[in-house]
Amino acid sequence: MSDLHKWNPEDTEFWEKEGKKIANRNLWISIPSLLAGFAVWLYWGIITVQMLNLGFDFAKAELFTLMAIAGLTGATLRIPSSFFIRLCGGRNTMFFTTALLMIPAVGAGFALQNPDTPLWHFQLLALLSGFGGGNFASSMSNISFFFPKKQQGLALGLNAGLGNFGVTTMQIVVPLFMTFAAFGALSGDPMVLVNASGTLIGKIPAGTESYISNAGFVWLLLLVPLFFLTWFGMNNIRTPEVSPNIGNPLTSFALITVMLTIGLVIAAVGLWLMLPESANGSGFGVPKELVLVLVVAATVIALKVLPGAIGQSLTRQYQIFNNKHTWVMSIIYTMTFGSFIGFAASFPLAIKVIFGYSHIMVDGIMTHDTINANGPSALMYAWMGPFIGALIRPVGGWISDKLGGAFVTQVCSIVMIGSALGVAYYMKQAYQSATPEEYFIPFFVLFLLLFAATGIGNGSTFRTIAMVFPKEQAGPVLGWTSAVAAYGAFYIPKVIGEQITATTPEVALIGFAVFYCVCVLINYWFYLRKDGEFYNP
Repeated sequence: MSDLHKWNPEDTEFWEKEGKKIANRNLWISIPSLLAGFAVWLYWGIITVQMLNLGFDFAKAELFTLMAIAGLTGATLRIPSSFFIRLCGGRNTMFFTTALLMIPAVGAGFALQNPDTPLWHFQLLALLSGFGGGNFASSMSNISFFFPKKQQGLALGLNAGLGNFGVTTMQIVVPLFMTFAAFGALSGDPMVLVNASGTLIGKIPAGTESYISNAGFVWLLLLVPLFFLTWFGMNNIRTPEVSPNIGNPLTSFALITVMLTIGLVIAAVGLWLMLPESANGSGFGVPKELVLVLVVAATVIALKVLPGAIGQSLTRQYQIFNNKHTWVMSIIYTMTFGSFIGFAASFPLAIKVIFGYSHIMVDGIMTHDTINANGPSALMYAWMGPFIGALIRPVGGWISDKLGGAFVTQVCSIVMIGSALGVAYYMKQAYQSATPEEYFIPFFVLFLLLFAATGIGNGSTFRTIAMVFPKEQAGPVLGWTSAVAAYGAFYIPKVIGEQITATTPEVALIGFAVFYCVCVLINYWFYLRKDGEFYNP
């Protein structure tokens, strides 16, 4: 039966007799659904590298906009997604939002078959890829209701951590599937590499054939089975604290569509205000920080004024905004997850741009467009950072269940400060060198350490949220904080892209380190002081 009218995981007898089995089944279907969402959301980081390698006629700055568009949209869609579970039910939400991922996946597959596809077409598909980013908020909120508090750190860490493997899976699978016609005639005609590419196992020389369209089509291998698994294997919890008043599934699908459309339209307007005319924007150049504030505020307000039961339910759920700890945890979670997702989105293209080109003086001017034959392949190395960050995330939840969330977060914060400053140093050295590959190993190792710290910190923040908020608020707070943090997928690639254009990429990492210092102080003040309101060592 898909609807659970009795659900009390805190009751030990109920949990051992029937609750654990149901909760684990929902968790293990949720994880691959979330993995597919992350993959479709962030595959532009790999696709844009291969578009450069295949000689697509776009500037580097234009390709960075695709990651920024997907990042902003995915983060914005997490705002309505934070409230789907109460309004629509967990099973209904997971089924429909996972099915929506097929639209950008198939669309990208066909668009990439033609190198003359216009930029706006790719930008529209990047906008729709935001569906995958939004799914995290509803998935985490849903899983939080299935498990008792004492096990939420591990359960949420597994859902988020293994779901985050969508980034790593994508960064391994996409380069591999681009090497052969995996889907026969559907893969289209091959294109020839202008620059060397690579996969997990090594470089691929220029002149080799590539099937870039498979970067989209390959996700159908996961999404089609999930179409059935989410529908027949997941449950709606119909208790008063979770989803008491959901209608039939079609009503839920319509409601999700309306709320996602509001987020898509507002994100699109924000992007248009910010992007230059050359990238199909307004040319107004509205600062990205102002755009973020406007988009978040407009989305929250637009959802609130929806008529009837939707607005009434959101009024109740919006009580989380009256709790100062919602805002405190939003900042701390942005440090961990925002950094993870932003670096995951920008890491491949950053490696390509900084180490794939020689930075040499020509007529007294430093140039950055000479191909470096000795440069590392971004597609060989980029997957390792998100892999470590995702792999270690459940460990962060488990350690925090033992030692306390705030203490683990504090240690991770300090490690992130040192790592970011180290990465900044080697970025600067490389971007001024004719042989930047000499600085790649220390740059890469420090970046891996940075990813590891973000992963453990992700798990520890879940533990803190579970301890600070009452049950009804914990789910929406998880969704909301993940929405705010997900703007890292927009902000970090945008900042790194701007600083690369300004020839000072290290400034971006120094700025992030300053933000981490602020988070150390905030985390200490609210959760590590023994006389604090929620001392959570």
